[in-house]
Amino acid sequence: MLEKTWRWFGGNDQISLGEIRQIGVEGIVTALHHIPNGEVWSCEEILKVKKNIEQHGMRWSVVESLPVHEEIKWGGPRRDQLIENYKQSIFNLGQCGIDTVCYNFMPVIDWIRTDLNHQLEGGGESLFFNFVDFIVFDRFILDRIGADEDYSAELVEQARERVQHMSNGDKDRLIDTIIIKTQGFIDGITAEDPQQAVALFKELLKQYDGIDEKALRFNLKYFLDAIIPAAEQAGIKLCIHPDDPPMKVLGLPRIVSSLSDIQWILNAVDHPANGLTFCAGSLSAGAHNDLTSIVNATAERIHFIHLRSTERCEGGDFYEAEHLKGSVDMPAIVKELLMEQDRRKSAGLVNWRMPMRVDHGHKLLTDYKKTYNPGYPLIGRLKGLAEIDGLQHGIAAMLWYKE
Repeated sequence: MLEKTWRWFGGNDQISLGEIRQIGVEGIVTALHHIPNGEVWSCEEILKVKKNIEQHGMRWSVVESLPVHEEIKWGGPRRDQLIENYKQSIFNLGQCGIDTVCYNFMPVIDWIRTDLNHQLEGGGESLFFNFVDFIVFDRFILDRIGADEDYSAELVEQARERVQHMSNGDKDRLIDTIIIKTQGFIDGITAEDPQQAVALFKELLKQYDGIDEKALRFNLKYFLDAIIPAAEQAGIKLCIHPDDPPMKVLGLPRIVSSLSDIQWILNAVDHPANGLTFCAGSLSAGAHNDLTSIVNATAERIHFIHLRSTERCEGGDFYEAEHLKGSVDMPAIVKELLMEQDRRKSAGLVNWRMPMRVDHGHKLLTDYKKTYNPGYPLIGRLKGLAEIDGLQHGIAAMLWYKE
């Protein structure tokens, strides 16, 4: 079976390691959230977390994430020193016995949603991306130069009409959702008020003036050329996370949004340590992506797996669906992943198991009594984990059943 892992946000997480162990989790996915982006992760700090996880009967399976500083992404003057710091963190993680590091190369903003409390028919709540609301944010709240050119005239007019009926509170909630709630708990902006958040966000966007897809790819390759040899020496597998959603946003370049993007990255530094975090949810938000084909084309370089599904709607909207429903053919994907894991085992690879975590989850039942990070409730993720685990056991029984 795929290794069952769970994202844990450290000591401030409202779900304890003891509780996570009770639900059958084998490995933890976490990071040193208290260390500022760009600083070195010391062995001392790494081992504190690792020891705590192991005392609860699990292992630290994947680092998610060792953040790539924005100056590395846009090529700032401190880039080389920041890369050296990153290399040292990689060496220290390897020395401490951790072998997989997930990272992303999304400029400024990580995953984007416009509503964190989308009501579902069954009574739960989901994360939702409304394309027109996002245009409201981009065109009429940020007032970004060039925003009109990125959308059809019809969509801009729909956004114009919508913003005219929004109260200041509605606009503040949209700002809070996009800039603060989905970013701040990882490595994002914190601000006293919405307008301050907007001002800070605009400053971050300015750093990417003149940076297009070609330039961002150059900067990623510059990073990988330096980091992959260090990762190989440290026994670390790096795995880049796809863009979420997989499309250009806010005028920023996005370079991990399709199979061709992924293949370019894997070929740019063609080494086993340069791999992919296969995120079914992120990739499935783009109708252009055939997820089974992506798995088949990149299987040997998939080092980490996020399993969730989105339901794509008309007009570019999407929401987080149940893990076995939505736009993702989850049985087909899990089958291909199990077959790849079996190939690794048969080839005699030492670390043949592929770590998998269910990503995001609906807010259900007692989840409403807690203030979990958006997308990371206990009951909703537990439901998804049970569904995915049952699915993989059923598929494995069918694949390898012997009379």
